[in-house]
Amino acid sequence: MKIKEVPQDLKFFKNNLVRDVAYAVDDSGNYTTVISDGWEVKNDALDITWENINNNCDEIRQKVLSGELSPFAFHLEKNLMNISLFAKYSGHSKRKIKQLLKPENFNKLDDDILRKYAEILRISVEELKTV
Repeated sequence: MKIKEVPQDLKFFKNNLVRDVAYAVDDSGNYTTVISDGWEVKNDALDITWENINNNCDEIRQKVLSGELSPFAFHLEKNLMNISLFAKYSGHSKRKIKQLLKPENFNKLDDDILRKYAEILRISVEELKTV
């Protein structure tokens, strides 16, 4: 692909906070890096991915509202974290983190632990307690 052919589809990169680097051929025939503002095919894939994530969040939200899961489960999903990753961030075992998906265990957490978990998720303690 030549430099002028590098896609510049601004669908997901409107704010220019994140941009892609593509490799293209310059006028001399050498490969060089070019900043790309997006690509339609990649945007379509991101659309599908975010739709799946949002659907998962909606399903988990319903389970939280029905009392099957704790709000913690929703916030893990929303932040694209699994139990293993959160356990590493928190320094707690995967088993302990998994237990917090149950409302009865999550509701027993003291304020210090809630503060630590909220900080990891970059939300407030009040947000952590709700969906």
